[in-house]
Amino acid sequence: MSKIIFISNRLPVTVRKKGGALEYIKSIGGLATGLKSCHEQSESVWVGWPGISDNDLDKGDQKTIRRALSDTYHCRPVFLDDQEIDDYYQGFCNNTIWPLFHYFQSKTEYDFRTWETYVKVNQKFFEAVDPLIHDGDIVWVHDYHLMLLPEMIKSKHPGAQVGFFLHIPFPSAEIFRMLIWRQEILTGLLGADLIGFHTYDYVRHFLSSVRRLLGYENTLNTIAFEDRFVHVDAFPMGIDYNRFAMEYDDDSFLEETRKLFEINKDMKIVLSIDRLDYTKGVPERIRAFGQFLHENPDYRGKVRFYLIVAPSRTEVDSYNELRRAITEKVSEVNGRYGTVDWMPIWFFYQSFPQETLIAFYRHADVLLVTPLRDGMNLVAKEYIAARQDLGGMAVLSETAGAASELGEAVVVNANNYFEVAAGIKTAIEMPQEELRARNTIMHKRIKRYNVDFWARDFLDSLERTVALTQNTVAEKSIERFGTDIIKAYKTASRRAVFLDYDGTLVGFAPTPDQARPDDDLRSLLARIAADPHNMTVIISGRDRHTLGTWLDGLNLILLAEHGLWLKRPGRDWEMTVSLDNAWKDSIRHVLQVYTDRMPGSFIEEKEYALAFHYRQCEPDLVKTRYPEIRDALTSMTQSMDLGLQEGKKVLEIKDARANKGYGASLLLRDRSFEFILGAGDDFTDEDLFSFLPERAFTIKIGLDDSRAKYRTRSWRTMRRFLESLIG
Repeated sequence: MSKIIFISNRLPVTVRKKGGALEYIKSIGGLATGLKSCHEQSESVWVGWPGISDNDLDKGDQKTIRRALSDTYHCRPVFLDDQEIDDYYQGFCNNTIWPLFHYFQSKTEYDFRTWETYVKVNQKFFEAVDPLIHDGDIVWVHDYHLMLLPEMIKSKHPGAQVGFFLHIPFPSAEIFRMLIWRQEILTGLLGADLIGFHTYDYVRHFLSSVRRLLGYENTLNTIAFEDRFVHVDAFPMGIDYNRFAMEYDDDSFLEETRKLFEINKDMKIVLSIDRLDYTKGVPERIRAFGQFLHENPDYRGKVRFYLIVAPSRTEVDSYNELRRAITEKVSEVNGRYGTVDWMPIWFFYQSFPQETLIAFYRHADVLLVTPLRDGMNLVAKEYIAARQDLGGMAVLSETAGAASELGEAVVVNANNYFEVAAGIKTAIEMPQEELRARNTIMHKRIKRYNVDFWARDFLDSLERTVALTQNTVAEKSIERFGTDIIKAYKTASRRAVFLDYDGTLVGFAPTPDQARPDDDLRSLLARIAADPHNMTVIISGRDRHTLGTWLDGLNLILLAEHGLWLKRPGRDWEMTVSLDNAWKDSIRHVLQVYTDRMPGSFIEEKEYALAFHYRQCEPDLVKTRYPEIRDALTSMTQSMDLGLQEGKKVLEIKDARANKGYGASLLLRDRSFEFILGAGDDFTDEDLFSFLPERAFTIKIGLDDSRAKYRTRSWRTMRRFLESLIG
């Protein structure tokens, strides 16, 4: 039976050491609450840091903590020392990723030491979870602290179902590309089968970054990444609706409510709840409230602003400076507009129990939620759920993730304090009928899509994504049916093996000349070709000079330029079709026009073909220009007996008579073979698959549609299969 493994930076249980004794405190945070029902399953386990430094533990404490967390809480701790906490969490996570992903480039620090620690700690998390994972298990990784972990898990455990959810914004591609380690982060995330974000904006930004920086396109938010599908989608996190909607009848809650009512009788209440962070826009919020009082003098003495800021990162100087700035701005507004018996802003720099916050929610006429950038912001949803009377209105920043769900709230630009001030007035003066109508819609939405629904929705989507990969690949996979091919190979005395090069034996590189064969590949091909029972053919779109130079000294038959040029061992190159180049000048002129208009593209000149490469081009520009060039060339080539071959980020123009199927026919027509194998990865290889006899074993590398009988996930798995074939 498969189990669920949750992995996050912090466990849902915090370990404290008080007076030499260990204490275990359960978290009431959104993530712990959201995954509570799933985690309480007997077969689930949670992996994370227990919140205490190794440096604070005595000998034997680790063993005690491991046992207690495992037996009582179904948790597996990852222990970190002071240096790791400082460089990984305070350093890379909070000084690099946090500001950059929230669009604060000026606060982003680039430190190779903290990056190295980030890699080290991600590896430490992997080593902790590695022994727990078995095929079919669900592994759900959470947040920006562990963005390298999905790839580590998938590489070692391809049979695991790996999900990742980012709880903060994912920035636009233009912002993300500023990160030095951008490719490592993207590759790490693409280890997951499903990647979740709070909003579709973040989905779009991620897909754009993958397309621009790694070159992978997507179809309906699904990326064909090497050997599997990776789906990217929005799952706006919900809250425990019932907890905020329920009636509290204990004495302390009722007393808190009574005090708030008496203090604020005949007073309009504006409420703001945040932790101390520069992304929350608290100083801007205070200024906007001051502007509201300036523009609406009639409300002076009739409105009170409760500003609650929970302490955060008190050891960081910049956060202490932010607190002082907030205090000064509060004093400025209170000094300018306050009177002897009325103070406009009541500032609380402290944390409150959840029940106290719910009491605040239920008495607030306006909730002011105006972060400069926020992944979701659950406070807005908590406020709406708490207001079961359908009263009160949220003024919500358009750059908070919650704005994508709560469009009925008063949505404002957090940087425009005039607009925020107007939003406060709109919320206060909104007619009751309109207020109830808007809140009714938002209540229904957040009640239905609560935190339990969020978790189930993500896990169901993960299961569907993994099934899509398994059904596509496993239906005809050589991993599943490869023994049939190997058996036929072993029993045959005359064999023909046709292998494409790029994408089949090597991965794609930014430029064609970077895909040279490595020593392992040369050794593999040499062993296949050395078997006297084999006719081993490399059949590629590469030009003959490159192919001949790279594979020199191997006992291979080479078919270059899609079968136009043939070279047998020890003999010179020969043309398989008599062609001329009279057409090249006119086609080259068209290609040159588009090369100038598509920065990053270039023309590869072959003896009897032209190839237009655009792997390095801006993806959005390709979407616009590529259809133009394809249409222009199609109309030109129809009357010239030329063909267009569309490959992986390359468009080749050549004589239509020269193709891989024709090239293979020349080598098969005069000999009889008991075993024939053909393997390739793109559209040009379909000519080969179509020509080979029905009894041949044809293998498609990748997930695209194909005539091939079998498929494998990537060029790496194809190499491994060839090793087993000759082993």
